This record gives sequence, structure tokens and C-alpha cells, in this order.
Amino acid sequence: MNPKQNPFPNDADRAQIWEMLVERDIAAFVGQDWSMVAGDFDENRFLGIHAHNSANPDDWNAAFPALSIYRDEWLRQAAETAATEFAEPLADGIFRATRLTDIDINGDVAVARKKFDGTIRRADGSDDVLNWQTLYFCRKADDRWKITGFVGYMKYK
Repeated sequence: MNPKQNPFPNDADRAQIWEMLVERDIAAFVGQDWSMVAGDFDENRFLGIHAHNSANPDDWNAAFPALSIYRDEWLRQAAETAATEFAEPLADGIFRATRLTDIDINGDVAVARKKFDGTIRRADGSDDVLNWQTLYFCRKADDRWKITGFVGYMKYK
């Protein structure tokens, strides 16, 4: 399957969530453009949990109690990544390492399971390793899905 192809062509809700969490998120991250994704969040309900690559919830914390704190960290990571010289287009590598095929929807609430598992070759011959997963919590209002929070940077494999 083409990693840039939405796996939900016949399901409008899941397709919209995939476009938000994969297609638009990658484009915004690579372009360091928060404005592309700012409207995808429910700022008043937002909470981001950082799992610190641990499977043990005792190690997790509410590192992003406000969207502005998460935005600043997202922009820091995007700038750090942009400063790295890659041997391939960054977006292609991120798409190749990203999987979002499991989205549970119950009424106007959804849980999406986004997994990162792959490498992106750097210009110096080393690899940038992507190996974590994130559970996104979304809510639909006015025919649009928005992110209300996540548990991110969880151990994967």
C-alpha cells in the first residue's frame, strides 16, 4: 500500500481523521508551519500526555496541559528536524514510517492509533529512527473532527 494514500476512501469520518493526523500533520511538520494544523485542535479540551517511551503509565506525565505548550514543543522538534540534512525527502521518509489504520469511532468520539516504525537516512549515512506510537483522542463537532488530546511518545515494539 502507498503510505501517502488514505486507507479509508469509503469512510468519510476515518478519512477526515487520517488526513488530519497523517497527511496534514506531516506537511505542516516538514514545513514548520503550525498554522496548517492549529485548527485541528480543540484548544479548550486539549491535554497531551508524554509517555517518555515507556510502556508503564507510572512513567507518563501531563507534559502538555495547554495547547500552547505542545505547540512550542512541536515547533522546536520541527526546527530541529529541519536543521538535519537527510539523504531523501523528509516527508517521504516520515510517510513511509507512519501507520494509521486503526480508528475506533463511537458516536462523536474517536480514538486513533498512530504508529511510527522506520528510519530516514541522513546525509552523513546514519539513520534517524522513528519508533513510537500515539493514541489520539478526537471529537466531532459541526461536521469536523478535532484533536482533544493524546498519549504520545509511547513505546512501540
